[in-house]
Amino acid sequence: MVAAPVSLVVLAAIGVAAAAATIAGGALALRFADRVHLVLGFSAGAVIGVALLDLLPEALALGRGAAGDAGVTGLAAAGFLAYLVADRALLMLAGGRAQHRGHFGAGALTVHSLLDGLGIGLGLQASLAVGLALTVAVLAHDLADGINTVNVSLTGSKNPVIARRWLFADAAAPMVGIAASRLIVLPPGALGVVLAVFSGFFLYIGASELLPESHHRHPRAWTTVSTVLGVALIWAVVRLSGA
Repeated sequence: MVAAPVSLVVLAAIGVAAAAATIAGGALALRFADRVHLVLGFSAGAVIGVALLDLLPEALALGRGAAGDAGVTGLAAAGFLAYLVADRALLMLAGGRAQHRGHFGAGALTVHSLLDGLGIGLGLQASLAVGLALTVAVLAHDLADGINTVNVSLTGSKNPVIARRWLFADAAAPMVGIAASRLIVLPPGALGVVLAVFSGFFLYIGASELLPESHHRHPRAWTTVSTVLGVALIWAVVRLSGA
């Protein structure tokens, strides 16, 4: 069953919280680099947890009639591969031009944050439980996005002013995505298909980006513990919200 519409006030509050989380992550990257690995590890767990424990089951429940179980899981795989191809294409476009690499990377993260906001809005169409779990994951992930936006921008430009500009663009992107979701109303079958693709996106982001980056920065036991806690938090959110 598709959830009742969520009020504009709630959507605005979620958008502001996502923006604040992104800016907080950027502040961590600029001032407390020795703790960044824990945030990245936790974010990886939260994003992977949402993909496997919330989005994929909900996609199967909503999209089974339209695409079948095999079709829904195939779409999740397609989402994973699509994000991989886009990610690698951006890396190749930026290759060999260090002065532009920061712009490409930060721009990609900003587009991804817009999709995060769109995902929250569409998730709330599915159910309050899906929207809540997605919101928790996006807030955790936006901390990592803020960190990565600043780090990627500084790697290319070496200019903190440019890094801060990209940080604020990244912070605004989820609000734009949430607003855009108000213009899209999907029937349950189509919504299940979209959630399946988003589960592939989130699985790639968590397993292929955040998890290796957290371990690379600080390969210690607490990094792994923070990842497990991220997954556990999403499991608890899904259980408590009745998903």
